[in-house]
Amino acid sequence: MRHGFLLIDKPRGPTSHDVVAIVRRSFGEKKIGHLGTLDPLADGLMVLAVGSKALKVVELFGKLSKTYIAEMTLGARSTTYDAEGMISQTKLKAGWLPPDDASRIQALIDDRFLGKIQQVPPAFSAVHVGGERAYKKAMRGENVEMQARETTISECKVTEYAYPVLKLSVNCSSGTYIRSLAHDLGESMGCGAYLAALRRTKVGEWNVKNARTPGEAMWADVMPLKDILAGFAGRELTDDEMKEISHGRMISGTMDPALPFFAWHGGLPVALLERARHDEGKLKPRKVL
Repeated sequence: MRHGFLLIDKPRGPTSHDVVAIVRRSFGEKKIGHLGTLDPLADGLMVLAVGSKALKVVELFGKLSKTYIAEMTLGARSTTYDAEGMISQTKLKAGWLPPDDASRIQALIDDRFLGKIQQVPPAFSAVHVGGERAYKKAMRGENVEMQARETTISECKVTEYAYPVLKLSVNCSSGTYIRSLAHDLGESMGCGAYLAALRRTKVGEWNVKNARTPGEAMWADVMPLKDILAGFAGRELTDDEMKEISHGRMISGTMDPALPFFAWHGGLPVALLERARHDEGKLKPRKVL
């Protein structure tokens, strides 16, 4: 069995849980998770963690940037900010005319939606509000007050525009809601908008061009964990140190506590290390792989 990451091109329709279930059945392996979900109406790149060792390091990849191709429909609003919600046509002001070219929309984006911004997640989202998922409250008709959160949009470019269809290429931090971006941009334009389609093309440096569909994926497509972790700081253990680490005991050494640090033995990652709190110059295993 190979422990590592698998790039999947999720189709539109299935949930992220459905995709994981397909790969589990195909591989005959229960210990498979992912680095982040995609809504059922979205398609594109999902990164799966295959095997128990890969699942132990998923936490280190939770803040990777994402790149999307987003299609918006202008002149309408949705209760969920996307095509799944109740859609109503916008009552436009008399004399309102859509922008005649993309440059005016791009100027608005550059002015209001780049860099660190405050974004309010949709009420129909998985964000916890009062100990419960927001969408469950919203589905019951309850008034859900969502709190704004900071997110970073490093790039947002208009790629196509023919009213009412607007397409964007967006690079953003983890946790950004493209649905909210579509809604907020529509409000700023004064015409309303909702997200009609979404495709994720990159997670960190991984590209959907190198991904397989859930039904096509094979064990040979799993990127080995040793390759995934090669860029992290670490050190090679002696045989004696390996014995200590495998039993959960400390070894001598130093590390930068702000960076993940791996122990290697025989060319393979064997543990995620951390500094011992009360023993200066000592390292202990945080997770044994």
